[in-house]
Amino acid sequence: MRLLPEPGPSRTLALSTLVNTVGRGTWLTASALFLTRSVGLTVAEVGVALTLTALVSLVASTPMGYLADRLGPRGLQMAALLASAGCTAALVAVRSFPGFLAVGVLMALADAGTRGARGALIAGAVPPDQRVRTRAYLRAVTNVGISVGTVLAGFALAADTRGAYVTLILLDAATYVLAAAVLLRLPPVPPVPAPAHGPRLIALRDRPFLAFTVLDGLMSMHFSLINIALPLWIAGHTTAPNWLISVCLLVNTVVVILFQVRASRGTEDLTGAGRAARRAGVLLAGACALFAAGGGVPVAVAVPLLLAGALVHVVGELWHAAAGWGISFGLAPAHAHGQYQGAYGMGMQLGSMVAPVVVTTLAIGWGVPGWLVLGGVFLLLGALVPPVVRWAARTRPPVPEPAPVTVG
Repeated sequence: MRLLPEPGPSRTLALSTLVNTVGRGTWLTASALFLTRSVGLTVAEVGVALTLTALVSLVASTPMGYLADRLGPRGLQMAALLASAGCTAALVAVRSFPGFLAVGVLMALADAGTRGARGALIAGAVPPDQRVRTRAYLRAVTNVGISVGTVLAGFALAADTRGAYVTLILLDAATYVLAAAVLLRLPPVPPVPAPAHGPRLIALRDRPFLAFTVLDGLMSMHFSLINIALPLWIAGHTTAPNWLISVCLLVNTVVVILFQVRASRGTEDLTGAGRAARRAGVLLAGACALFAAGGGVPVAVAVPLLLAGALVHVVGELWHAAAGWGISFGLAPAHAHGQYQGAYGMGMQLGSMVAPVVVTTLAIGWGVPGWLVLGGVFLLLGALVPPVVRWAARTRPPVPEPAPVTVG
């Protein structure tokens, strides 16, 4: 099982992602403490700013993808990475809530540009039958990079000084620059001209694709199960030791790194991807049932049930991710991969925004019945994806037949 793909565009994209996510891991780990302990913001101010910037990123995703299609995805990706580097470095000068909000909005726009361009870059640089596999490699190396960044951030957290936090921020900024430099190894992907007639942001008018995006985004609430609901459940509602939280998170990270590429097999076409989404819904529902069963039982029973739930959950996570990539690439017109990938990313952002409230209200507020309700939701969402994908496939314009070849 290779972590990096064979030499070529996929490997270049993977190396760029690996470099960038090391910096991202440092920021994700240390950002809350830097903003509250060094900058002096309140927890409420940090929460408001992050919510507002998330909304900006959501709204900008599809337009940024459109720009990637029109201007060329490699150039926009590199420009967005360099803009992210400048915004990250500017955090060193932030001293107030308005200052952080201003920098955060610019970072959100740059992040939207990076995401929209990445999908179009994969579509333009990688053969169609390797796009999903490439996305799988990128997700695996993302987990590696964030894990390394988390370890590096631990040293700054231990020091807990402004100098240590500033060092992490500048390291993060440097990884953006280096990630952009790595992309110079890719040949430029030419921009795709827009159709002469009709609306520009066609992804936002594609009702079946938007229906899939909403389903997929709501299904992505499962990420908050393992990151938010399960730790709270283990600590407050089970007899399992608290160290099991770290074990479950480690299981998730390791399995994604080792098996995401393998789990993507068979999802390159719409039919296979739809089946994978349905299987993901079944497994996520099973994981919720196992987590629920781990509450209120002796520790010798709770630990294996919760570990089994974590394993079942991560397999569902692998299939859900691979299905989303296959469907989002498979439904996008050749001239609009950037905006379709941007629209697809809106669903994931929607899920990440509503998930904390939904999963904590149900799983923690309602207990076992809430876990079972969540499981039913995932089961229903997964079951709805194949018919929605079939609906979307029927609305695609027919592929023109190749012109006959005449001899003589």
